[in-house]
Amino acid sequence: QCQLSGLWRNDQDSLMEISVLRENGDFQGQYLTQVTLSGGCAQISPLRGAQQQLGEEGWPTFVFTVHWDKFSNASTAFVGQCFVDAGGKETLSTMWLLREAVGSLEEDWKATR
Repeated sequence: QCQLSGLWRNDQDSLMEISVLRENGDFQGQYLTQVTLSGGCAQISPLRGAQQQLGEEGWPTFVFTVHWDKFSNASTAFVGQCFVDAGGKETLSTMWLLREAVGSLEEDWKATR
């Protein structure tokens, strides 16, 4: 069984800590990114999400959002699944979608990565 709570590091050396995982699958924590849009110093940003509830077997899917309000006018949504290999190592496989604020509808095309 994969446990989302705890400290995670990605391949860009960003850190995510899931500190509260409720029985209904809701969770919260914080994210420290090493990749910033502004090129400035990264700061801790809050995250909130939900894990799909499964029985005893299976690897859960999950979704969470990060609000980069301290250093960027953007929000990011992550979706993924937790896997456990034969040696017991847990891995989160995720995809993300980042939305930046733009000044007009005409600039909307470049706002999402």
